[in-house]
Amino acid sequence: MTPVLRPASDSDRDIVLSWRNHPDVRAVSLTTHEILPEEHAKWWEAATADPQRHIMIFAEETRDCGVVIFDLREDPPSWSFYLDVEGLDGKLLPAWMRLEQAAVEYAFGELGLTRLGGETLAANKQVIALHRRFGFLEKRRYERLIDGMPQTVVWTERGTDQ
Repeated sequence: MTPVLRPASDSDRDIVLSWRNHPDVRAVSLTTHEILPEEHAKWWEAATADPQRHIMIFAEETRDCGVVIFDLREDPPSWSFYLDVEGLDGKLLPAWMRLEQAAVEYAFGELGLTRLGGETLAANKQVIALHRRFGFLEKRRYERLIDGMPQTVVWTERGTDQ
């Protein structure tokens, strides 16, 4: 089973929204409301038209099972991801590991990045541990309002200047 990242196409838009709106994904996201199709379509159109943003579909065998979003507009570039929680039927950890490996290889290979960072809720200890396993270091913690409540966010980063 060789995981791959492929560029998203417009035919992926609705499935990505369904993955993003899954309650388990929303619970660990920085934006927790259920995203309406119109809101998602507007974001999708802007993101896919922007050469500084890369929306990649994570696939294994012939099955799409996640999305990775690289945002090169920032310094350092950032990334985020989520999986098809329902479709993976409880086998999330192995898929997370394969997705992160593929994403890191893509970022530092295909995209030619020298640094990559991202935000994770401090309560999402599993993902922070996963990032650590793949060489990301915690750089800072800060508070952010999420649903009107202050939450601690952890910025992790990997790069040549660590």
